Amino acid sequence: MAKKQKKLDEVSGVETTGHEWDGLEELNNPMPRWWLIVFFITIVWSLWYWVIYPAWPTISGATEGSMKWTSKKELQEQRAEIDARKEKFEKRFKTASLEEIKSDPELFQYAMAGGQAAFRDNCAACHGTGATGNGQFPNLNDDDWLWGGSLEQIHKTISYGIRNGNDEAHNSAMPAFGKDGILTKDQIKEVAEFVININKNGVDKNHKAYQLFADNCVACHGKNAEGNQDLGAPNLADAIWLYGSEPENVMQTIFYSRNGKMPVWKGRLSDSTIKQLTVYVHSLGGGN
Repeated sequence: MAKKQKKLDEVSGVETTGHEWDGLEELNNPMPRWWLIVFFITIVWSLWYWVIYPAWPTISGATEGSMKWTSKKELQEQRAEIDARKEKFEKRFKTASLEEIKSDPELFQYAMAGGQAAFRDNCAACHGTGATGNGQFPNLNDDDWLWGGSLEQIHKTISYGIRNGNDEAHNSAMPAFGKDGILTKDQIKEVAEFVININKNGVDKNHKAYQLFADNCVACHGKNAEGNQDLGAPNLADAIWLYGSEPENVMQTIFYSRNGKMPVWKGRLSDSTIKQLTVYVHSLGGGN
């Protein structure tokens, strides 16, 4: 059989592949030398990787590699290193009171770092990453505390939560004045108007809804509407509104009540983590 004659491109003088499509031909240029070098290096590197690291599945499991490396082992080593760094603080931190932690620069910095991380993992889902509450949960940046804003009070709230069935949890219940038929819709509308204006005008005894307020709200919120932290009753005399200050928001609160819950963190988080969260939340701007 006669040997097929090579066809050269007239312009470049380079051999073509011999194929033609609609008058177009492809040059048969060799691969660049640098590309071939890199290609062979990757082959050698892949063989080295195969020997050193876990790389190939077998019937009994993946090949372990000469270094016996695993991502789990690396994680354990990193965690052990972190635990070793924390240990020098943990011994002092566990025995220190909240006030001592607050006044010790090293322990305070340690608490803030750990508290911020724990807050993002456990608290941000409700309170938000910025701790503003997003209009549905308490804003931890202001000074309006339902159950108290001291270090000890915050520590108890985080430890045992609110209205969750735990014997140590904060527990109170606001009546659903409309749903339970205690007040009519017109009365609720009047009380809502009265409450909205307390922070502007104070408790106006001449207001037509004052007697309704005195009969139904004073027991928890107080005669000056400044709230009661022992009962978790909000201060109605300031301009801070958890669920909004629009008439429809306040009317909904009075009609259906608001009895939010918070989980128990004691037992789920370590005592040190709860102390870190306490210091962190207290430092957000509203702690007292």
